Amino acid sequence: MATAPSQTARSMTDTLRLAQWQQVSIAGKTADVFMPSKRSPGNCSVLFLHGHGRITLKDNATYTAHLERLGLACVCPHGQRSWWGNRVCREFDAKLSPVDYLQDSVLPWMNEHLQSAPPAIALLGVSMGGQGALKLAYRFPDQFPIVAAVAPAIDFQIWHGRGLPLDEMYPTAEAARQDTATLLLHPLHWPRHQLLMSDPTDAEWFDSAQKLASKLYSTGIPFESDFETRHGGQSWEYINHVAPRVMQFIHDALEQEQRRLPTVK
Repeated sequence: MATAPSQTARSMTDTLRLAQWQQVSIAGKTADVFMPSKRSPGNCSVLFLHGHGRITLKDNATYTAHLERLGLACVCPHGQRSWWGNRVCREFDAKLSPVDYLQDSVLPWMNEHLQSAPPAIALLGVSMGGQGALKLAYRFPDQFPIVAAVAPAIDFQIWHGRGLPLDEMYPTAEAARQDTATLLLHPLHWPRHQLLMSDPTDAEWFDSAQKLASKLYSTGIPFESDFETRHGGQSWEYINHVAPRVMQFIHDALEQEQRRLPTVK
């Protein structure tokens, strides 16, 4: 899984930008929230789903700078090692699935406190969160028409049997495979804007990202991808390196969705 960002000296500008992050409680669970100094038209936001290492964008100067530049608010819920699915993960919550939490608590909080509501919310996820973002968008494509998955760990069934929370969520690896994004994709109902990014040197997860891309292509579903860029494999070095492409995709997709909204006369 993606490793933590290396500690680097940050400029005063970066420090000031990072100061705009705050930690809040949403329905009793922690989330990191970023508010830019000037919001984009339409009060657009990003809902970020972290990876298995549970690292959000809170201390990430690279993505923070892009969020500030584009005027995007960002919410990073703490999902533990839940894989962001519709299965209960006791490490996250004894009764509530991550999907139910996002739908019933996080989205209403974003609407109330950030004045952001679908479709002005783009999904962004890395590693475990990348596949979680894809699955959320595939389950609710009208609600989440924009999804960017960076280094997504799509075929997560390969981790079953390692003594991780995943083992409690699915009785077998096959049960987990049946719940992967590739099998959840509906050929006639899908998010309008999809971006898949995976480093070809990522030996563990690259093949499953390509497999999903092949299904999208053969089904005729439009998507964008980058399976050529090499910059450290499954790592934050890679995730940060592709940030300009990722954030520009999100910005452009949000603008397109804003133009789809009916004009108020």
